[in-house]
Amino acid sequence: MATHELKTWTAYWDAVQRGEKLFEVRKNDRFFQAGDIVKLYRFDGEPTARCYKDQRGDTSSYPMPSGTLTFRVGPILQGGQFGIEPGYCVFSLLPLEPQEPRS
Repeated sequence: MATHELKTWTAYWDAVQRGEKLFEVRKNDRFFQAGDIVKLYRFDGEPTARCYKDQRGDTSSYPMPSGTLTFRVGPILQGGQFGIEPGYCVFSLLPLEPQEPRS
């Protein structure tokens, strides 16, 4: 099981936080597997003087993320079928812990 740290544009991150977006469409260059952990970092694309270290300990030149959501990767639909480009995948975002139903 791997942990993937992913920058996510603000509008999409906000939709995930509100529970309106329950999936991710990503280039599958990380070989996502069901059961992996994904950390979605809110990313507005604006430069900042701060940097952060990624999961390998490398210092990133990208702007510092301003929020984090963590999920487990659920079922994965691989590209090359159902209109998904080859090399991409769609996977569901499952909560790490049981959550109360949203109203």
